[in-house]
Order: sequence, then C-alpha cells, then structure tokens
Amino acid sequence: MTLHRNLIAGDWVEGTNASDNINPSNTGDVVGQFAQADAAATEQAIDAAVAASHAWARSPIQQRHDILAAASAEIMARKEELGRLLSREEGKTLAEGIGETIRAAQVFDFFAGECLRLSGEKIASTRPGLEVEITREPIGVVGIITPWNFPIAIPAWKIAPALCYGNAVVFKPAGLVPGCAWALVDILKKAGLPDGVLNLVMGSGGTVGEAILSSTKINAVTFTGSVATGAHVAAKCSATMKKYQLEMGGKNPLVVLDDADLATAVDVAVNGAFFSTGQRCTASSRLVVTEGIHDKFVAACIEKLKGLKIDDALAEGTHIGPVVDASQLAQDEEYIKIGQQEGAKLAFGGERLERSTPGFYLQPALFTETTNSMRINREEVFGPVASVIRVKDYDEALAVANDTTFGLSSGICTSSLKYASDFKRNSEAGMVMVNLPTAGVDYHVPFGGRKGSSYGAREQGRYASEFYTTVKTAYILPI
Repeated sequence: MTLHRNLIAGDWVEGTNASDNINPSNTGDVVGQFAQADAAATEQAIDAAVAASHAWARSPIQQRHDILAAASAEIMARKEELGRLLSREEGKTLAEGIGETIRAAQVFDFFAGECLRLSGEKIASTRPGLEVEITREPIGVVGIITPWNFPIAIPAWKIAPALCYGNAVVFKPAGLVPGCAWALVDILKKAGLPDGVLNLVMGSGGTVGEAILSSTKINAVTFTGSVATGAHVAAKCSATMKKYQLEMGGKNPLVVLDDADLATAVDVAVNGAFFSTGQRCTASSRLVVTEGIHDKFVAACIEKLKGLKIDDALAEGTHIGPVVDASQLAQDEEYIKIGQQEGAKLAFGGERLERSTPGFYLQPALFTETTNSMRINREEVFGPVASVIRVKDYDEALAVANDTTFGLSSGICTSSLKYASDFKRNSEAGMVMVNLPTAGVDYHVPFGGRKGSSYGAREQGRYASEFYTTVKTAYILPI
C-alpha cells in the first residue's frame, strides 16, 4: 500500500510512523496509509513557511489567481473520484461526498477571483497636504487545524483565503480523514504553488497541533472543532499573542409553528437533523414545536425516518451513512442512554444496525417529551440524534431557541411573514434559515456564529479578509 507522506518545504517526507485510514462503512477496508509527523517535523514545516512567506506575500496577484483557479478546475474535474474518497474515509453518502467536493472547487474559484479584487482606501487627511492610504496585508504564517466532518470543504475554505491574501500555511488535518487533505495539498502543489508556501503535517493534536499552537513563528491559527479543544486553542494562542479564529459547535434550534407547511417542516427537520449522519455543527438537534402541530409533526417525522436507508456510504440509494468511528458511535449511544435516564421518550430509533459489511451504523434517534434543561438539549451530541421540545406559542419557541450557550445556526418553519421577520431579527444565532434546514450555507457568504459557537472573524466570502489580513494605515506628504 502506498504511503502518503507529509509535505514540507516542497518535498514529500516520511513521518516517524504511519496510520491506517479506515472506512467507517467497512472497517476491513483500509483507504490508505498516511505518515505521522512529530514535533520536529512540524517545526521544519513552520520554518519552511516562514522562509517562503515574504516572497509569497509580494507575489503577483495574477500568479495567485492562476494557482487557485487551476486547483479549482482540477478539483471539479476529479469530483467523482474525490467524492468517493471522501465518502470512504468519512462515511457521508456518495452524493454528499461529491457535493462537498464541488463546494471545495467553488471556494477555490471564488478566492481565485478575490486575488484580482484586492483593494484598499485612499482618504483625505484632517491635516492639509497629507494623503492617507489604508491597505490590507497578509498576516504571515497561518496554522490551519481542521475537523473530520468536512474533510475537503473546511480545509478549502481556510486554505484558499489564506493563500489568496498572501499568507504561508502550515496545515494539520484531522487524523480520521487525511485522504482528502493529502489530495488537496497534492493538487495545489501540482498547480504551481511555490515550495514552502503550503506545508502538510499529519499527526495527532497532542503532537502536531501543540507544536503549531506553541510556536512563536506562527502569526495566526484558524481552528474548527470541539468546544473543549477550542478553549485550549484560545488559551495557547493568547499566551503567544497569536491572532485566532474558532468555529466550535452548535445546539441549533429549528422552530416549527402551527402555521407551517407540514411536509416542508418534516423535510427540513429530517434533513437538518439527520443527514450527513447528524455530524454537522449546523445540525438541527433541537426541534422546537408549537403544540397545535406537535403531534402531527412527530408522527410525520417518524414515518419519514422509517423510509430512510442507513447503509454503506457508497451503496446505491443510501440516505444516511455510518457514524465516523467507534469513539463517536460510543458517544452517540451514551447520549441516547442519558436522554432516556432523564425521562425523555425515545420515539424512534437509536439502535445499532448490522449491514453486509462491518461498520458503525446507528439508526437515527428521535426523542420526544423533552425539556430544554435536559443534557441532550444542552450539549452537542454530534450524531444522528434529535429532540422535540413542545412549546405553547411563538414567544415561548423563541425563548427556548435562544436558551443555549451556543449560537451558530437557527431555523423556523412558518407561513407567517410576521413571525419569520421577527425570528430573523431576534434569533441569537450567526445564521438564520426560514423554511430551510439549519445546515447549508453558500460559499460566497460569511459563515459563523455567536456565543459559544464561534470566536473571531467570520469565515468564507469577502469577510474572510478580516482574519487573513492585517490593516495598515500609511501617511504621505508629497514633496
């Protein structure tokens, strides 16, 4: 089996050992072997990025555009191949894997265009005769740490703007899904990216991640992952005065009002809560339903869930693939037990499933008769588990929706313009959806949340410049 190596200073280098990439749909299938970097290799990668950063920061914008555009075209041309790789290593259905790969190509295409739209301001000074220019410049070397649930899209929406705005990168992907990360880096290298501008170091968070966080040579860190790890990233970056950006999680509410179209509400809820195996920080894990539609909504959701096929991610007709690994499956099952112990009714699912291949299959779980104070409604499960919370009316629904330490995404299903408008204004979330799943954001608009979900500048779109650049104000006295 081919060993996929780390990329440091333009060279593919072996690690101290290798790790098998296991298919969660079939644990007997090894997707590939990937080198594991140690702290010393990570330091070499950081040094390579530092050495390359000055020239890349001053590289012609056409060069940057051409490289990112070439990467976009290559990703799009290989979308079936890369989508299949993604589904094998993460467990998304093939349709979702291809869709995510297309999203990565679109992100690179967008930022290829942004390379040609870099701009600043020239304004009048309060002092006669002076000229003032305000420009954005790269911050230097960016450490990028990505999660396992979006193996190509999240690396894309971090790496593409970092390179677009002239930064060098040290990239650590999640250990569970190195395949897409390696393929993406290989594509960028072949697209003509200069040596050292992008460095790939695969390995554990305790080794590679800590080396990135502790380094005084890295200027900024962008991280997507758990709340606990995000807090650690913040503390380490603050200690070394790094700029940092955190995307951590959600306990996203979907409000369903009595006047909602029932079929739409059910489709929105099931898609948002359970597709991608519920392994999305934007998943609709709290279904806040007014009492007039509650019983019809629950019954229709259960019927919808009964018709879903849970199977191998690559099997034809699969709606929901496996949980990503044994550890995540154990966490999901533990929360299902907690919900039952707290008095919630397990109205559907929650059972381990056997399929033709050994994998981490879990029937989607729907709880009813829950309260917002239960742990299953306070803590992020990150699996195919959702809870229904019965409320009296819109005012109570809004209060319950906002009663969370998270604030990433929220949604409402209603035919009322009044309630839709009020919810958009008063929902305490960074992203609000009306008659749509809470999961799913276009690639050219800002992504991020409030409260415990996010910290720092937004990701994606033109708002990405706020993190990946620093502002310079220059005064000129013409002589």
